[in-house]
Amino acid sequence: MSLTLGTAPFSRHAAGEWNFEYDGPGHALYLHPHPRRVRAVFAGETVLDTLRPQLLHETGYLPRYYLPREDVRWELFEATDHSTHCPFKGDARYWTLRVGDRVAENVVWNYPQPVEGAPDFSELVSFYWDELDHWYEEDEEVFVHPRDPFHRVDVLPTSRRVRVSLDGTELADTSRAQVLYETGLPPRWYIPREDVIFDALEPAEDIKTRCPYKGETSGYWSAGEEKAIAWTYEDPLPCVAPIAGLVAFFNERVDIEVDAEAEERPGDSPFAGSDWLKAHA
Repeated sequence: MSLTLGTAPFSRHAAGEWNFEYDGPGHALYLHPHPRRVRAVFAGETVLDTLRPQLLHETGYLPRYYLPREDVRWELFEATDHSTHCPFKGDARYWTLRVGDRVAENVVWNYPQPVEGAPDFSELVSFYWDELDHWYEEDEEVFVHPRDPFHRVDVLPTSRRVRVSLDGTELADTSRAQVLYETGLPPRWYIPREDVIFDALEPAEDIKTRCPYKGETSGYWSAGEEKAIAWTYEDPLPCVAPIAGLVAFFNERVDIEVDAEAEERPGDSPFAGSDWLKAHA
């Protein structure tokens, strides 16, 4: 998530209210310095290494690195004739990455003449994240997309009674959950396995997902016709260590009661649907 997704202030579904009539652009761009060392590896070669990355937040998109051109190993790249046009940024030119027998076509781009009103991208480049093998901030690998400094994750113990069900079938009942609050997403209730009714669930084979803030999931479960509605992190990142081994359910796809009051199902999240799960399996 970011300033421009979910319920954030510059998203299309902002949850808050301004104290003035906001008449800014319907499509916002915000570029700012990101004071971390960033490296990327492809076919065993470090193809960029910078101490001066920038982050772009753009309405409807996850944050993206924009990196100084001089911190890229250009001897591994070749210019192509490919080009694209963005009405908010301008016309982009592209390069292909080649290391030995590995090739990533049109993997990096630059806007040499940004449109009027856009941030100055002219000396910056950006990469298709998934085309490279590894990304690092300092010496820790980062998955899925850059970590957003405006994104917060908190895990708190709670004694509130949490009951999870689907079409009248109980899936979990606990008074010792950990609740994970994450920017732009509904609270996720992480439940001890002893309080999950696994007889009502079945493993969802071959599905694993990654999160830049929590790590890599260890498994998913399905219930009835609902595929992959629950998951666990056996070895999460240290910042969310209390959720290790606990089970969470997609609020968007099950019924949750907290202290006997039914939670309203949140709107569909881009991170809860089957298309997203398939893409990250």
